[in-house]
Amino acid sequence: MNAAEIVKATVRIAASPAEVFPYLVDPSLIVQWIGTWADLNPQPGGVFALDMGDTPARGSYISVEPPDRVVFTWGIPGNEVLPPGSSTVEILLKADGDETIVELTHRELPSEMLSTHQAGWDECVEKLRQVAGT
Repeated sequence: MNAAEIVKATVRIAASPAEVFPYLVDPSLIVQWIGTWADLNPQPGGVFALDMGDTPARGSYISVEPPDRVVFTWGIPGNEVLPPGSSTVEILLKADGDETIVELTHRELPSEMLSTHQAGWDECVEKLRQVAGT
């Protein structure tokens, strides 16, 4: 793997970073834009567990900085190419007037998983825009 194996997804949301941030750390809100079940402990070292239908994603929070930054590890149990905690997702919330620019960056992805994760994250941030926007 090299540094170029990064997926980025960006969206503008008609809400403030403080209004969007809970969607990154609250299990009942995160499942509105990604996944079907979540167990989250949003503090450094805390559990990040999310199921997307039959696919589980597991990792831990690295950094939680309300209202503008969350970083967590990501991987799939039983997957040798992308084991739990083997990649990193960073989500930045940048105020732009009364709106927020969401910048999601997923690093350390295996090259064979770049296209599926790009499509997945693009779809997810668009859902986030719909559920978190006013």
